[in-house]
Amino acid sequence: MREEFKSEISAWVEAHRSEMLSDIVDLCRIDSADGTPEPGKPFGEGAYRALKRAEAMANQYGFRVTNYDNYASAFDLNDGESRLDILAHMDVVPGGEGWTVTGPFDPAVQDGKLYGRGTSDDKGPAVAALYAMRAVKELGIPVSKNARLILGCNEESGSRCIAHYYKTEKEAPMTFSPDGDYPVVNVEKGRMAGEFTASWERQPHGVRILSVTGGAIENAVPQTSEAVVTNVSALVLAAAQDQVMKETGVFITMSANKDEKLKHSFRITAAGKEAHASTPEKGNNALTAMLLFLSKLPLSEGPAKNAVTALVRLIPHGEWDGASLGIKCEDSESGPLTLAFSKMEFTETGFRGLFDCRFPATAKGAEIAAACEKSFGEAGISFDGSRRNEGHLVPADSPLVTSLLEIYESYTGLKGECIALGGQTYVHELQNGVAFGAVFPGTDTHMHEADEYAVIDELAASAKMFAQAIADLCE
Repeated sequence: MREEFKSEISAWVEAHRSEMLSDIVDLCRIDSADGTPEPGKPFGEGAYRALKRAEAMANQYGFRVTNYDNYASAFDLNDGESRLDILAHMDVVPGGEGWTVTGPFDPAVQDGKLYGRGTSDDKGPAVAALYAMRAVKELGIPVSKNARLILGCNEESGSRCIAHYYKTEKEAPMTFSPDGDYPVVNVEKGRMAGEFTASWERQPHGVRILSVTGGAIENAVPQTSEAVVTNVSALVLAAAQDQVMKETGVFITMSANKDEKLKHSFRITAAGKEAHASTPEKGNNALTAMLLFLSKLPLSEGPAKNAVTALVRLIPHGEWDGASLGIKCEDSESGPLTLAFSKMEFTETGFRGLFDCRFPATAKGAEIAAACEKSFGEAGISFDGSRRNEGHLVPADSPLVTSLLEIYESYTGLKGECIALGGQTYVHELQNGVAFGAVFPGTDTHMHEADEYAVIDELAASAKMFAQAIADLCE
């Protein structure tokens, strides 16, 4: 590590702390959740606006900006040979409900924390990386190789942005993404987005489910779910309501449907707790609770009732390890498989459901998909597990990992060690890519939840470590 620059880097970041915070706030005011594609705006207006605002910052600070069809943009430190890429993203998950400190897109500082959607994931760390490049540039730290900050717009909904970028550009010899945890994430689980469907003829009589919806995106535990049922009494609904609320802790409300076309029907709403799909145990799934509620009603015999019964059995509320699907497994490198039932649309003639499964780095995705296909198939449900990618591992003794761990220990005084991540970052498909921050041990930033925040001191520390990494790796 180039110790001679440590004090200069630290002093520069402290002197620019307020300016960095202001830039983060500017970006976090923009709702850049995945939107409707438009010409020249492949991920909608919000992501486009956030990307353009970031480009304006980079131009202002003297970096060369290259735009990749508004899928992503890259900012170069110099014209040297490629050595280090830093991958971050401008898109966010939807704002969601339940915010208490401020609105999701009205950033606010309280008790040393910056609250708002994107403050932690990933606009705050992205700006910290931009300021790290500024520090190296404005301090005149001698580097002969280039560092490039790449900002994408679709990380939360498939990472098509970065796939588009790599159609044109080559992977740098070293890459890190500030979109994970400290110290260094060198192992990431595999991921499968499982889709399961069934269809049937409409049933005209009896206690029926008219609709069920739940989940906004496929990589989060649903916070809310809504259903409409008909031809069932309020007393029966109340009994199921009381039982399921006690069993699950999910809050369920009911109201008579006011639509004249839907007389004798009730609208049911379930409110749980959102969480990232890689840590489903931190949430309380409103969708699985809703299905459990529906399974307790005297539904008419037929395929709709069979489907609800099967889903409750295969992905029961409170189970996160895939045991009922026959896919429970774990390894020493990355831990146990996790599964979150994340999205569903259920009508009178069928349903489409999605789950997000994170499986151990040493497991085989094809085997897990085959087991799911068998379990769902036995229940008369079609399954597609083709959208998946395998685990990712960079050796702990690689020069990139050892350098980043040394920097982390030097700047924090904490032990540097490699960790595994259930989530997947931009570096998942790269040969020599790791996640380096920006979440510190012991900090829960409520990522993908209400009241997302970043600790301001930790953002400043990240900027310092990123600058040191550029100085060391691009020497």
